[in-house]
Amino acid sequence: MNLYFLESTAFAKLFVQETGSAALIRLMDTVEDNRKLISAGTPLEVYAAVRRRERSGDIASPDADAALEVLRLEAARMVQQPLNPAVLEAARQLLDRTALRWPSALQLGAALTARDMFLGTEIVFVSAAPDLLEAARNEGLETLDPTREIVGETASSL
Repeated sequence: MNLYFLESTAFAKLFVQETGSAALIRLMDTVEDNRKLISAGTPLEVYAAVRRRERSGDIASPDADAALEVLRLEAARMVQQPLNPAVLEAARQLLDRTALRWPSALQLGAALTARDMFLGTEIVFVSAAPDLLEAARNEGLETLDPTREIVGETASSL
């Protein structure tokens, strides 16, 4: 059984229409809520991104408000990895051995901590950030880029 860890660049695609949104929505419609994982900080990161796009004029205010309401509902349905000391330590170690920026290290650290919690379960790290996907693969995670490939329930390492 796979668990899908949606990093913020992927999670945002559920609320703002962009490349990869349709494919990710189709995949998420086939996955049970208890198999969808996010970092506890991801909803806030996506909230900030939506407001930033609203302020820049990329998203109309009513559309931003609607997206944020759906964000609140969807985030509540997913399993959230708390930002606990184990996640922070995993992120610190990633910063020591990779060129990731701290928000990306925090996302990947949360996924790695979840992998340790759900032994025997494959964690599929879902992201649209190439550097983060590469780092996740280097850490032994299966990866999926929603802008490139999603076929039903099958995720391929890219």
